[in-house]
Amino acid sequence: MTLRSVVKLIRLGNRSFILLHGSSGRALHASSQPATGFKPAKVAVVTKTTRYEFEQQRYRYAGLSEEDLKQLLALNGSSYSGLLERHKIHTNSVDHIVKSLQREGIEVQVVKRGEYDEEVVQWADAIISAGGDGTMLLVASKVLSKDKPVVGVNTDPERSEGHLCLPVQYTHGFPDALEKLCRGEFRWLWRQRIRLHLEGTGINPTPVDLHEQQLSLEQHSQAHRITTTNKQQRTGTLHERLSKPRLLPVRGLNEIFIGESLSSRASYYEISVDDGPWEKQKSSGLSICTGTGSKAWSYNINNLAEQSVEGVLKIGKSRSSLDIQLNSEFIDKVTAEYNNSLVFSPDHNLLFFSIREPIANRVYSCSRQRGFANKVCVRSRCWDACMVVDGGTSFEFNDGAIATISMSEGDQLRTVVLES
Repeated sequence: MTLRSVVKLIRLGNRSFILLHGSSGRALHASSQPATGFKPAKVAVVTKTTRYEFEQQRYRYAGLSEEDLKQLLALNGSSYSGLLERHKIHTNSVDHIVKSLQREGIEVQVVKRGEYDEEVVQWADAIISAGGDGTMLLVASKVLSKDKPVVGVNTDPERSEGHLCLPVQYTHGFPDALEKLCRGEFRWLWRQRIRLHLEGTGINPTPVDLHEQQLSLEQHSQAHRITTTNKQQRTGTLHERLSKPRLLPVRGLNEIFIGESLSSRASYYEISVDDGPWEKQKSSGLSICTGTGSKAWSYNINNLAEQSVEGVLKIGKSRSSLDIQLNSEFIDKVTAEYNNSLVFSPDHNLLFFSIREPIANRVYSCSRQRGFANKVCVRSRCWDACMVVDGGTSFEFNDGAIATISMSEGDQLRTVVLES
């Protein structure tokens, strides 16, 4: 394996860390277990691609100079100096993490997120994601063993929420975090994740990586067509492709989304929950989340605005003899209680599915718009659809493809809860 950047870092016994940098997800209540001292020997540091680096790479291919880039960004309403400043903040945070580890004698491999692969995962005893929640999701997707710890460090907390990362004071105080890890002053949190089996006609288990690509709809569709063609040239008979369900080599930490690539087009599919009857549906797509993801996209799909709660309460009051004082304080409390009920623990062993904007008529029905399940099966009847894992890994999911979505204890992700 080619080492992208190898540095000597903190030696903590015979174990190791990997540091990563990235972009978006959400963490929740910590249902976790106390730990003894955590002493890795190897750490891989995976860093995000900053907006400055992305713009540089994109326009370098077009032959633009640095001065041309400044002018073009200005025309687009973006600040070259602002992007450069955020880039420096990120890289300084990475240097701080690396030097902190180096002082302790740990061996570290620093890797750009675009270079992060299974070999890096195998090399390290633990992985640190340096960036934001998006990088943390990318890092987690390739860690298939529940025994390999993943730690997130938010490298730019002023611009990134970092729900899946350590508390923000450890961005600049990373040595304090290391000391707590060594002394066992933390808790392990095993986050449940989603596994995917794919089968049926026209399936393509080769993903399109969306993390490093800013694709238009046509480019996204073309990328899927290219990978499908290449895959079909390498695979066996049609019968072999249809009869063997494939476990995809990624795990979903937040959610899986299934739907048409063109968001204005209704998604047509059949769904079976916990081996129940198949039901034809049309909707704006299907989301299936974990407890970790229950405060991310799923929360935004299902939460209620105070205006909606107030309208329902007014109707309820008018049709009953209940004496309800519909003041703003009461409406706030009811709204908050309902919305809080949508969030559940990251270690919860059930999936939560949500059907977005279901179409209900004499042909299509939706018996359950949302709910918990052990397993969800989806058969695509879509035209140009995809199945996206954590917003970053996209699989083609068109007519005839069948996905079986479930959980397994062996797929849990080992993460750290460090008190503020």
